[in-house]
Amino acid sequence: MSRAGGDGTAALERAGAETVKRAVELDLASRFQESLVCYQEGIDLLLQVVKGTSPSAVPVPIPVPIPLPVLVRSPVPREVPVPGWPRCGGHRPARFGFAGTKDEAKKQRYRQKISEYMTRAEDIKKHIEKEKQDGKYHKQIRIEENATGYSYEKLFQEYLTEIVSEVWVEDPYIRHVHQLYNFLRFCEMLVKGPCKVKTIHLLTSYDEGSGRNQQTSGLEEIKQSLRNYGVMLNVSFSSSIHDREIRFNNGWMIKIGRGLDYFKKPEGRFCIGYCDFDLRPCHETTVDVFHTKHTKKM
Repeated sequence: MSRAGGDGTAALERAGAETVKRAVELDLASRFQESLVCYQEGIDLLLQVVKGTSPSAVPVPIPVPIPLPVLVRSPVPREVPVPGWPRCGGHRPARFGFAGTKDEAKKQRYRQKISEYMTRAEDIKKHIEKEKQDGKYHKQIRIEENATGYSYEKLFQEYLTEIVSEVWVEDPYIRHVHQLYNFLRFCEMLVKGPCKVKTIHLLTSYDEGSGRNQQTSGLEEIKQSLRNYGVMLNVSFSSSIHDREIRFNNGWMIKIGRGLDYFKKPEGRFCIGYCDFDLRPCHETTVDVFHTKHTKKM
């Protein structure tokens, strides 16, 4: 095996080891959705090691606490290979070039660990699905100050399945021009699919200043534009609305502390992040995702 190949394999082993270590930590903290992602990434990395592994790095047992009794079928894996990299998803297999090995004993050890991780991941997946069915699912995302990578597509896309046809938006601050543009971007995301949205309900509050005419005319323009795509927009106003939440008729409900208005104002009209919201810095806020059997109507 070439030195470059050996170094690549060792790096891949470290990446896989740290990824599954992080998965176990999240698992024990009952952060099952994040844990599932890390298990899947770690399994993928370790499978790459099995296909081409360096005989130099031998897995070192690391004890972990006894798992919480939420999932009863498979225990949290009690040991993981020696860690080396800081976080799951930090590096992808495609970045390494490495040669194969005839170390069948090591391959067998990795296959055994991969089997344990796959069993655990499958049980977590079933547990999450049961929580959804029972209406107990809850995922929280903390958006840090000035964080990027939180466009509406990144935040909502996984919940917009093909069966979504109706959406409810409660947000008291769809008033000013930039907030109207935020709502328009949200509507554009819905139009692009893969969901087949036919009706959008918006509950907001009137602009209390001189911008009321601009607010109502802007919403009317959005309404007419959506109609060209076969989507009906129903707008209602309330003087007492305070909470922000978005609901889809497939049972998903998303509550954002700042509503749709969590992006910072761009530094200029020709700055990176002005058009692409994935590159736009955010205000600090919290996103709570729930799943209920029955989505309430306004």
